Amino acid sequence: MVVSHFLKWIDTAKVSERVAAAAALASAYVNREMPFEDRCAAEAALTLLLDDPSSKVRQALAEALSMSVHAPLQIISALAADQPDVAAMVLARSPLLTDADLIDRVASGSTVIQKLVADRAVVSMSLAAALAEVGEAEACVVLLQNYGASIASLSFRRMAERFGHDARVREALVADPRLPSDCRHLLLVKLGEALKASPFVMALMGAARAEKVTRDACVKASLTLIEGTRANEHMALVEHLRLRGDLTASFIIRILAHGKVDFFGAALVVLTGRDEPRVRAQLSAGQDVALTALFRSAGLADATHAIILRALKVWREVANGRRVAGAQEVSWLMLKELGGQAAEGEMAGLVKSIHLEALRENARGHALAIAAA
Repeated sequence: MVVSHFLKWIDTAKVSERVAAAAALASAYVNREMPFEDRCAAEAALTLLLDDPSSKVRQALAEALSMSVHAPLQIISALAADQPDVAAMVLARSPLLTDADLIDRVASGSTVIQKLVADRAVVSMSLAAALAEVGEAEACVVLLQNYGASIASLSFRRMAERFGHDARVREALVADPRLPSDCRHLLLVKLGEALKASPFVMALMGAARAEKVTRDACVKASLTLIEGTRANEHMALVEHLRLRGDLTASFIIRILAHGKVDFFGAALVVLTGRDEPRVRAQLSAGQDVALTALFRSAGLADATHAIILRALKVWREVANGRRVAGAQEVSWLMLKELGGQAAEGEMAGLVKSIHLEALRENARGHALAIAAA
């Protein structure tokens, strides 16, 4: 009888009265304060309120029903498809909406809708994948800042590919400790491309100089990235560099000069297709003949073998505690293998540049230590 009276009264009631009545009826329904017959009538009345011309009435319904598992599913679905100010609470909080429902809303909704879905307390991998694939940049930032979101490596990669040029997304990606190492490298490249195309940089140093500076900066940043990469991610990063064409002989020589022997081992595993334990064993104790055959199998030119062997032997001694050395000492020994400072050629030029960079870096560190004392 109460519900029957409500249905007769609602046509003449003011908006504020309908808002209060809708909230009260919805709360009574989800709290199960009615007998079964009255609940059926109340559900019909709530369904009728979906057609109310005032969005405030529908907002009241959404607020009362959004967090309940007992809310009528057809009403929740209708509210989720309503205008953003009505759908907001349902999309953000309702436990009745499935991943399929939410993915549909992400695919067809506005940026506001996508941000609401991305900010849900729990975001599954499939929903995160949909947001990474079709979501706008702002929605991806919200997703990355949501600690309740389960994001797969592939989704991180898609966001990096789609929005690596966007500073907001790039910052959110880099700040996420779950970001795979290959995605971090991709962001480095994207940042380099953005800097290279900057009108200020172009005006300051010209296209050719900007290209060289950003390329060198990316290589140095890649070395830093390798230092912070877990050993179980080395293979993925190596494969990423190989597919991009960045796993060059010069890059391999550079990482060896800086002591990244584990990463060099991962590169050899990928390039040769051999078993990892076998490659690791050869690097730690293999003879020159076996190592040379391994390098040749990896596609490394014969001209690089001598300096690679020299660097490996030094790092072996460091690992065994028989020597103290760093990039400066190792690069100098590699240069001596090529004939010293008088050596000429592309390979000698590369090793000289590595040695000079190490000298500058050590001098800078020494000066800072003196200043801090």
